[in-house]
Amino acid sequence: MARVLVIDDDATVAQVVVAYLERAGVVAEHAADGPAALAAAAENPPDAVVLDLMLPGIDGLEVCRRLRAARADLPVLMLTARGEEEDRVLGLETGADDYVVKPFSPRELVLRVQSLLRRAGAAVVPAAGASGTRASLPPVEGLASAQGAPSALYDGDLRLDQAAHRVLRSGSELQLTVREFELLRWFLTHPGQVHGREALMRGVWGWEYGDRSTVTVHVRRLREKVEADPSRPTRLVTVFGVGYRWDATPPAAGREDGA
Repeated sequence: MARVLVIDDDATVAQVVVAYLERAGVVAEHAADGPAALAAAAENPPDAVVLDLMLPGIDGLEVCRRLRAARADLPVLMLTARGEEEDRVLGLETGADDYVVKPFSPRELVLRVQSLLRRAGAAVVPAAGASGTRASLPPVEGLASAQGAPSALYDGDLRLDQAAHRVLRSGSELQLTVREFELLRWFLTHPGQVHGREALMRGVWGWEYGDRSTVTVHVRRLREKVEADPSRPTRLVTVFGVGYRWDATPPAAGREDGA
């Protein structure tokens, strides 16, 4: 079963989160501060992390940075009482895949953790009769779950290997988070189409509602990795007032399939 490390110095909150995750069929471990969290992650690497922003010893942002440095694709859900947009954006820019503000719905938190685990390929086994959870999440339209989908997607010097869950650019592997990988895969399977932030939230995140700045930050992070000049994007472009579009590169421009 999937393992989740819950990092929060509030014992009551941590107890609730651990209990709900375990009732959903996830093995959950608790760490009460930054140093303990980093030690626990190094000793027994988790499949995902629920991370409080305000921690003693080492704050949540620095913990996130260090976890990301050790493993770029580790799913991180940031949990905090600080609800201002600038704090949410800072957490996302640091590397969090998702963001939940206290007070939160335990059911929503479990569903978001399950979503991150599934997209990361971790085994999620919901417990029979688990309260506040559901057994499965709907498939993401247009992604690799569709039968007959190609094992690799190409765009110029980019190669996205769906089976190996890795992306190469000019032969070098890109370090993408789970959400960045899914976002890139979405755009590569929908070239030339404009997608608003709400549509991307539904298609990539599987949410019917949420903070649209989550999409904005992830698009910015993805651009920094796939564009030659992120300040002047030619692949992942903004259609002002509408959303984002992937402008495909002609196949002859450096395809990494040995052709």
